[in-house]
Amino acid sequence: MFKVNIKETQNPAILKFEFPDFLSYGSNFEYKNIDETENSPLAKKLFYLPFVKTVYISGNFIAIERFSIVEWADVQDAVAEEIEKFVIDGGKVLIEKDNSQNKKIPVTVYGETTPNPAVLKFVANKKLTQTAIEFKNIDQTEVSPLAKELFKFPYVKEVFIDENYVSISKYDSYDWNDITIEVRSFIKNFIENGGTVIEEDLIVKTEVHEKAQEEYFDKLDVTSQQIINILEEYVKPAVAADGGNISFNSYDDATKLVSVTLQGACSGCPSSTFTLKNGIENMLRQMLNDNDIIVEANNG
Repeated sequence: MFKVNIKETQNPAILKFEFPDFLSYGSNFEYKNIDETENSPLAKKLFYLPFVKTVYISGNFIAIERFSIVEWADVQDAVAEEIEKFVIDGGKVLIEKDNSQNKKIPVTVYGETTPNPAVLKFVANKKLTQTAIEFKNIDQTEVSPLAKELFKFPYVKEVFIDENYVSISKYDSYDWNDITIEVRSFIKNFIENGGTVIEEDLIVKTEVHEKAQEEYFDKLDVTSQQIINILEEYVKPAVAADGGNISFNSYDDATKLVSVTLQGACSGCPSSTFTLKNGIENMLRQMLNDNDIIVEANNG
């Protein structure tokens, strides 16, 4: 039975409806009204719902932004059922066209809050990088023209880029209410105008890229491999949703010490080091059946 999975986002007005299969490979679509839905019968149907403001289609999900006349809690199940019925009845999510006929789809960027009050997550409707990478200052931005430009703003303290979002850490003397629109607009325009977010051919020379390769993984001991698999499957998705990242550093079999690094919104967060350390520690102890495991969480 076909089933969509409802996922909340950090923006309370936007809800994601995830599909078991990919809807679009390499393309992202945004619809602001029913007149723009020529290539998406499903998006057109959704706009008949009076509370639908914007529809996004990307990868394996449809994201819907609502007007404030309703709360998602009151309508989300009905919307999911509507989508499921449409697909089961043979309805098309997208009608593919020749690339020559496709018009340029503007980039969408929206801001999401994170558990770290100093960090805001800016989410784009397109893939930005294959490898998560953090920049502490402008001198580290050789591989990222976008990060280099962001550091020219006086309030930008650190930049973290992963998949389809940019997490920005600000200095305490600035308020997000005063700078969010400027940052969001800059990132949106930078990407739309063809700016390079990450130089992938340069990032392959970095240590963070080397650690993400199979060769590095294969050389590790079995316990380290198990720890990495647990982090990838159970911890990273939740951390990424909050605009952060966690990376494995090392495991010492003699002391049972697991060292990890927190990045993005997790780095420097007042509560994340304690919360993640204890949460990961308990998870690893249970899943590896070893109560002596200790986790050391370091800020990136």
